Amino acid sequence: MRLTTYTDYALRTLMYLAANRDRLVTIQDIADAHKIAKNHLTKVVHQLGLLGVVQSLRGRNGGLKLGKEPAQINIGALVRSTEPDFFMAECFDPGKNHCILSPSCALKGVLYNATAAYLAVLDGMTLENLMKKGGSRIGAPPSAKIIAVKLRPAARKKARASS
Repeated sequence: MRLTTYTDYALRTLMYLAANRDRLVTIQDIADAHKIAKNHLTKVVHQLGLLGVVQSLRGRNGGLKLGKEPAQINIGALVRSTEPDFFMAECFDPGKNHCILSPSCALKGVLYNATAAYLAVLDGMTLENLMKKGGSRIGAPPSAKIIAVKLRPAARKKARASS
């Protein structure tokens, strides 16, 4: 599963606003901090305003701020409102499904369950949760964590054989 750039920018915007709640923020501030295009970000901010999660204050000293408390902004709901669809494979789109395996294929069910689990995790998260995990002000370099994955003996043997 991969999020669109649009959703990525929406999440970055909300996190930036949450980290900078002590001041009004401009679209240019966010664009500069994340090195992203201001024009595209403007469209994202407009939709976030329509959703009520961002408030825009006009005028000389205007800017952006969160329209809701971080604990009230559900990440699953946000992702659903910014992603065009969750078609993991051709068979998820009835209008474009030409797969000859569809009538007897179990993969669609597996992918459906995986997508549902993915969305369930996002549904359990709020902007407040994301900010607690980050712990530092936006703009600081992220710390990377390496996750070790243990392979079963058969998978290890197969991985060695293919490399």
